Amino acid sequence: MTTLIFCGTGDSQGVPRSYCDCQVCVEARAAGSNRRLRPSFYMREPVSGTTWIDCGPDWGRQMEDAGFRSVDRMLITHAHYDHIGGLPEWYDACRWTDKEGLTYCPAEVIPEITARFPWVASRLRFIPMEESLVLGKWVVRCFRVHHGRNGYSYAFEFIHSVNGYRWIYCSDAIDLTEEQQRPFYGADLVILGTSFVKEPYPIHTRSIYDVEEAIELFERWKPGRMVLTHLSHDIDVNKKDVLPEGVQFAVTGMSITLCD
Repeated sequence: MTTLIFCGTGDSQGVPRSYCDCQVCVEARAAGSNRRLRPSFYMREPVSGTTWIDCGPDWGRQMEDAGFRSVDRMLITHAHYDHIGGLPEWYDACRWTDKEGLTYCPAEVIPEITARFPWVASRLRFIPMEESLVLGKWVVRCFRVHHGRNGYSYAFEFIHSVNGYRWIYCSDAIDLTEEQQRPFYGADLVILGTSFVKEPYPIHTRSIYDVEEAIELFERWKPGRMVLTHLSHDIDVNKKDVLPEGVQFAVTGMSITLCD
């Protein structure tokens, strides 16, 4: 069985926000159901082991929460701090355990990372994803998506080589072209970033879809299932009635089991 685990389901600031006393942040401090670390996600597969997607600044804590001492590889969607801020910590872990950290990225992302953290390349081997990557029974490819005013990001598409099951992880995207949307149509599972329920600003000033837009995309793409992540403090995961059947909010520690 392949298992998908959500370790960080928050946006770039996480929840609760240090400065905020809104209802969601107060609940996050008290009950904790809305407590969210920065975006992070991993797949466990019987043959290839553990594949971690994005390595934000909460990576060390997320590793402890998962009970891990190492991971087999990283996939990086883009070079924003909330997605790569933990790479120096992974570098240190690899240095102290005398291991090489396999880090798969779209080619244009690699120089952005090494410009920011030049020393990590001595222990992390950055491998450009110019072709598909095979992880056990999964064939993985990446494709570029619009990230609005924040530039670009990449989504990862996983296709099972035997049964054809297809799922997509796309944490940071907005205003996708029809070409960029094409892989999402009919996917069995789409994991999509949505920071707010309804963001009341012009789309050219924004960087991530909101929940209402994601529901429209769900109706258009018709995937088997959609899970929303990258959630800001505007979203209360306890209010499930705002979502149609087939769409749900991700919560920390949530797992999805895929039949192989």
